[in-house]
Amino acid sequence: MVIDKLKNSKLYENLGERIGKALNYLKETDFSKIENGKYEIEGNDIFAMVNEYNTKDATEGKLESHRNYLDVQYVAKGAEQIGYIPFNEQKPEIDYNIENDVTFYSGEKSFTKLEEGMFAIFFPTDIHMPGIKLDFPVKVKKVVVKVKI
Repeated sequence: MVIDKLKNSKLYENLGERIGKALNYLKETDFSKIENGKYEIEGNDIFAMVNEYNTKDATEGKLESHRNYLDVQYVAKGAEQIGYIPFNEQKPEIDYNIENDVTFYSGEKSFTKLEEGMFAIFFPTDIHMPGIKLDFPVKVKKVVVKVKI
């Protein structure tokens, strides 16, 4: 897992060419002018999903991981907490869904705050729970760039 401000993204471009393209897309796009939806960056290998939602209580969240894509999650507006735990042979709560590339888990996690202008990179070994409220629910505009691995 990587968490930082987008202005420091140059430090992480060497993690791979596709990660670099995802980070550059985030830096070069004005999301205040972008509608919710899916945007291809490099076909199915790199694409962005722009979404707006209200943050929720941790009891409503689900821990998840992915096998075929890593997530570059960017908060364009608002702030939220993201739960995290490294994969350590946890048993799935809901088995892997190949169509949606997701496995769901339950269990302990720690939380970190993602504020406007920050991003997080979640690899397949990073079980994460996005969209969690801080003190109270707020509207968040988030971009998730899916990067095929």
